Formats: sequence, structure tokens, C-alpha cells
Amino acid sequence: MELKDLTKKVIKFRDKRDWEQFHNPKDLAVGLAAEIGEVLEHFQWKNGGELDNYLKKNKKAISEELADVMHYVLLLADHLKIDIEKTFLRKVKINEKRYPIRKSRGSSKKYTEL
Repeated sequence: MELKDLTKKVIKFRDKRDWEQFHNPKDLAVGLAAEIGEVLEHFQWKNGGELDNYLKKNKKAISEELADVMHYVLLLADHLKIDIEKTFLRKVKINEKRYPIRKSRGSSKKYTEL
């Protein structure tokens, strides 16, 4: 399924429930942040082996939270008339220039520090 098909699916879901009235950019961004927070909760206070075990046992729950994040990303991009697929691909090209392999391989430095 392509990204535009996923967008159509979330819009259909929203429209069947008459929720567009609640989906202004601010509230969609707040919803996105809340869903990202729910992803982060899975990682909070866990490290090493404990985290590894937790991730194996909770992969389904984490994947569903990531799907919720995607849901909000698609709705917000649609609302703002952003072609998220085109923008994503453009951003990858920008990052390829910012992080040339010869300078960034194996480094966690930000592009401004390379």
C-alpha cells in the first residue's frame, strides 16, 4: 500500500466519525506529540538487557503506538497540504549532503560539527 492510500484510509476513518471539526493543525500537532510520548514511555527507565527483553515482549504494543504516530503525521500533512512523500524524499537528499559518508560514518556528530 502506498502512502497516499494510507492517507486516504485515515481520512476515511476520520470522516466517518465526523472528527475533521476537531482536527486543526494545533490539535493534530498536540495529538502527534502525545502519541510520540506513548512511544517514549516504552523506553523510559529501562536499559541494557532489561530494555532488550522488554522490547521483544512488547513489540506489538510499540508497533501500534508507531502506527498512531503515523496516523497523526498523515492527517497533519494532509491538513497542511504537504506532500509528505515528496518532502520525505527531498529531506533524505538534504541529509545525504549534510552527512557525507566520508565525514559522518560511525559518528554521532551533528552536521554542523562535521
